[in-house]
Amino acid sequence: MERKTGKMKNIIRLMRPKHYLKNALIFVSLFFAGQIFNPILLGQVCLGAFAFCLISSVVYIFNDIRDVEEDRKHEVKRLRPIAAGEVKISTAYALATVLLIAACGINIALMHCGTGVQQLSIVLLLAYFCTNLSYSLGLKNVPFVDVCLLVAGFLLRVVYGATLINASVSSWVYLTVLSLSFYLGLGKRRNELKKVGNGKSRKVLKYYTAEFLDRFMYVCLTLSIVFYALWSTDGQIITKYGTEKLIWTVPLVIVLLMKYSADVESDSYGDPVDVITKDYVLLGLSVLFCIMLCLIVYHPAFL
Repeated sequence: MERKTGKMKNIIRLMRPKHYLKNALIFVSLFFAGQIFNPILLGQVCLGAFAFCLISSVVYIFNDIRDVEEDRKHEVKRLRPIAAGEVKISTAYALATVLLIAACGINIALMHCGTGVQQLSIVLLLAYFCTNLSYSLGLKNVPFVDVCLLVAGFLLRVVYGATLINASVSSWVYLTVLSLSFYLGLGKRRNELKKVGNGKSRKVLKYYTAEFLDRFMYVCLTLSIVFYALWSTDGQIITKYGTEKLIWTVPLVIVLLMKYSADVESDSYGDPVDVITKDYVLLGLSVLFCIMLCLIVYHPAFL
């Protein structure tokens, strides 16, 4: 029994459920459409997010299979199930195949049974898979392309969420997500470079310098704040929600990103999920921001 339990734990670790946190972006369109409490649409987006979580796990599994030898030389990645020899590669391939079929099956079922689910959703789901597959197969070693592919993954999540409820998203939101994703991607590369040195962990690191990554990280961070502020003061957005109070969330966004930046500049690898989940102050600020945004969008008279 203990052996089976241990094997199941390793399989779950291989799927990296902690990184499903990134898929919260799928709910952005539902939230800003004012339909987060609509049980039918919420159910559709939850199922879509579940499908996206499964396809994300397929990507992580395939990446671990491809990088198994390099991971064994890394101080942290050597503990991953495949690199540590706790899950066989054949088992990993079988699991990835099952998860891929399940993800596509859920999405196709949503297209036929859901309300307003666009056919484009399955295209975006597979686009995410193919984008990350190309990343794992070699594009992660091409400078600038590697970061662009990481950014594409975040942006595809937002667009995918919109197709699940046939909704449109403000251009300011897309620009905010885009610039913030660049900030996160560049920050990850910056910390990898500082932690392991030039090209010792990733071949692409030899094309970057810490100074270059620093400069463009904070350009993208500044743009993120500017785009968010422009969204909060946009006339159409004010009319849509019937309040000008969204501007009140801008200072909180600045403080939140300042705290995240302080964490990134500490002794970490810069992975967004690890940074957020290990800092309870940052988690608290994130929850406070979500509550404040929810109150303003759904109950503007409350504040």
